[in-house]
Amino acid sequence: MIKYKLNCKSCNKSFDSWFASSKEFDKLKKLRLVDCKFCNSLDIVKSLMAPNVLNNFKKKSKIIGEDKKLKILRNKIRNYQNFIKKNLEYVGDNFAYEARTIHYSRNRKKKGIYGKATDNQIKELSEEGIETQTLPWIDENKN
Repeated sequence: MIKYKLNCKSCNKSFDSWFASSKEFDKLKKLRLVDCKFCNSLDIVKSLMAPNVLNNFKKKSKIIGEDKKLKILRNKIRNYQNFIKKNLEYVGDNFAYEARTIHYSRNRKKKGIYGKATDNQIKELSEEGIETQTLPWIDENKN
C-alpha cells in the first residue's frame, strides 16, 4: 500500500488517498476512476511526497527503548531469582507435594520452598488454602 497526496487542478485543494501500488494509481487514473473528493473533477495529479523518515526514526527509537526496558526487566527477574535461590529451598517438580507437607505438618520448616508446579496443581493448592506465588523464571541455559 502507498499513500499519495493528490492535488486537484480544478479547485486547488489537496487530499490523501491510498493505492495498492504506484502502478495501480496510474491504472486508475487512466481509467478515469480517480476524482477530486471536493469537486469530483478528474484533473488530479500526484504531488511530491517526502518519505516519512521521522516516523521510521520514532519506530526504531521505540524498539530501542523497548529493548532497554526488556533488559531492565530481565535484570530485575534475575535479582529476584538470586534472592530466591539464596533464601529458599529448591524442591523441583515435587513443589505441590512439599507445599502440602509443610502446610499440614505440625513442625513447619522455617525455610520456604520453590520449584515447579502445573497450573492445575497450583489451583488445587489454592483450594486447600495453601498460598503460592507464581513468578517469571529465566532459564539461563535457554537464553
